[in-house]
Amino acid sequence: MAGTPGTADPPTRRLLLVEDDRELAHMLVGLFSEEGYAVDLAPEGQRGLHLGLSRSYDVLIVDRGLPALDGIDLLRRLRRRAVTTPVLVLTAFGAVADRVAGLDAGAEDYLVKPFDVEELLARVRALHRRNLDQAALLPLGAGWLDAEARLVRLPGGGQVALSAQECRLLGALAARPSQVHTRASLRQRVFDGARTDSIVDTYVYYLRNKLGTGVVRTVRGVGYRLGEL
Repeated sequence: MAGTPGTADPPTRRLLLVEDDRELAHMLVGLFSEEGYAVDLAPEGQRGLHLGLSRSYDVLIVDRGLPALDGIDLLRRLRRRAVTTPVLVLTAFGAVADRVAGLDAGAEDYLVKPFDVEELLARVRALHRRNLDQAALLPLGAGWLDAEARLVRLPGGGQVALSAQECRLLGALAARPSQVHTRASLRQRVFDGARTDSIVDTYVYYLRNKLGTGVVRTVRGVGYRLGEL
């Protein structure tokens, strides 16, 4: 059913599941689809790596014992390519050393099979809440926002410096790239509750002037969302 005029449809949450057990994978795809996720399934590590590098997700669930490319190696490769999406390693390997290896490789959480479905859902919800809100490096299509350095790193190796407020605004958009943000919500989150929405429009203008008009999209009657460099 289409949304009413002047309102935004709820953002789609995207999840990548890398799991080679067909029966378990089928169950998990159905489970997370019912929870409102758009789920991509990769039955082996190389496919998981390709999807993880080429698409944007809110959460990744990765089995450790995968054919072709082990789940820990997959995770390390994603982190080396600055993929900051939170990862839950789901595995039959439950020894302390195995859990430590997963966390050291860059996973945010580690759950041992067999597991309780409600616990898995709760852990994924927690990862989704944290997602990119605290990340220092946020994807901007082919480029990156380095929030600590207040720089946009461009695909060709160039970079663009941002002011503190420009960085905060772009970071808020990039943390939830599929969401449409109202001016009021951005005013509260980015500009400490400034009295007028015009400050949001002003800084959107500044970002477009520095990074191109497509970097922030206007959703007429609603607000703004992340665009592309």
